[in-house]
Amino acid sequence: MPASRPAAAIGLIAAAALVLSGCAANEMGDARSDLSGTLDGAGSSAQGAAQDAWVAGFQRANASVTVNYDPAGSGAGREQFLVGAVGYAGSDTALSIDETESETPECAVGSGAVNLPVYLSPIVLAFNVEGVDRLQLDADAVAGIFSGEIERWNDPALASLNPGAALPDARISPVHRSDDSGTTENFTDYLAEAAPEHWPFEPDDAFPIEGEAAQGNSGIAAVIRDGANVIGYLDASRADGLDVATLRVGDEFVEPTAASAAAVVDVSPMQPGRADDDLVIDVDRATTEPGVYPLVLVSYVIACREYVDPDDGELVHAYLEWVSSAEGQDAAADDAGSAPISPALRERVQAVVAGIR
Repeated sequence: MPASRPAAAIGLIAAAALVLSGCAANEMGDARSDLSGTLDGAGSSAQGAAQDAWVAGFQRANASVTVNYDPAGSGAGREQFLVGAVGYAGSDTALSIDETESETPECAVGSGAVNLPVYLSPIVLAFNVEGVDRLQLDADAVAGIFSGEIERWNDPALASLNPGAALPDARISPVHRSDDSGTTENFTDYLAEAAPEHWPFEPDDAFPIEGEAAQGNSGIAAVIRDGANVIGYLDASRADGLDVATLRVGDEFVEPTAASAAAVVDVSPMQPGRADDDLVIDVDRATTEPGVYPLVLVSYVIACREYVDPDDGELVHAYLEWVSSAEGQDAAADDAGSAPISPALRERVQAVVAGIR
């Protein structure tokens, strides 16, 4: 069947973006291997730094392979994968069950797609408030700020969480993502689960309230860096140099670190109703376990179980074998500040990767 006009247009846009993004990130190696060809991926901007590290390491070991990754956003990545514009996608929101079972141009008929959790990172609440360099929040306060229920920094709810802090009598400027974003979906999922009385909205890629907005994690970071009395949510890898809040979990305030983010995955079950090899984590946002940071981004690589073109399957298999390896996870941790997936989860991911062809 010929591609539809919208699908073809997306493919052309994706190809152009991948050429531009791949030029900066690609690092060709001199190690010979049996692999050759080009693999295109797109999606999560939160995964951007990790993908750069994975691509560089993979290409150093495979001199005849080029991997391009366009950090266009989770929604764009999922759409491009489903219309066959890329061989894999990075997404902070997993494909739905129906989407994994749908027919796509890249996947062999009847094979379907899988979600593989390969990137874990805190979503931080970064702020720029005059006279404040330390901020403690709980889920109710975060929901109040982003819903507009709490409008000023010296609100009694914030003052009680921050005794002794010089919170100014200034209007709060919360900033959210303007694009459809898996980071937003994870953030609103946290609010819906941990603060249901103050956040009446369902989790979604699109932020449900109008207000100040910016494109991508880097856009949020720029607004916070240059703004006044502003607060926003973004992936921790993009928050370098910004002040970030701690969150109350149980009786303590927990810092957003790689270790505290990884800890929430260990106390969370897999999402029910999915195939055994479709590894989507049902994050326990309302946990009270000590040392656990529940506002976490679990980001996925989306791939076919079997590819129409066996050469594509071979490249995806090899690349994801590296991404999910202990060495690949450590490379992402070093370059992006992400949390390596646990040995138990890594074993499950690698078992699925072993079957990709």
